[in-house]
Amino acid sequence: MESILILLVVGLIVGWLFSLIWHLIIGLIVGAIARFLMPGRDAMGCLATAILGIIGSVVGGFIGGLIFGARDGRGMLRPSFIMSVIGAVLVLWLWRKIQGKSSGST
Repeated sequence: MESILILLVVGLIVGWLFSLIWHLIIGLIVGAIARFLMPGRDAMGCLATAILGIIGSVVGGFIGGLIFGARDGRGMLRPSFIMSVIGAVLVLWLWRKIQGKSSGST
């Protein structure tokens, strides 16, 4: 009985880690596309680009839900890849505006 419980917990942890890695990979791709669409000098490494893509996916999914009302069977939004890129471009644009204001005020 204990071995089944241990296998279940290990399986959940491994599944969570693979999900996290998958989100980072997709976020990196979406963030890189957003940075390609909005060229300019950004002091961002790979991790920051992945975070940009992940946040952009959330923003894009929220905007897509407001516009299209797309939901799956569990009530969760199903953002498309295009909406993720649009969200990442918006987040990058806001980031540049914030960075411009903070560097201009010093």
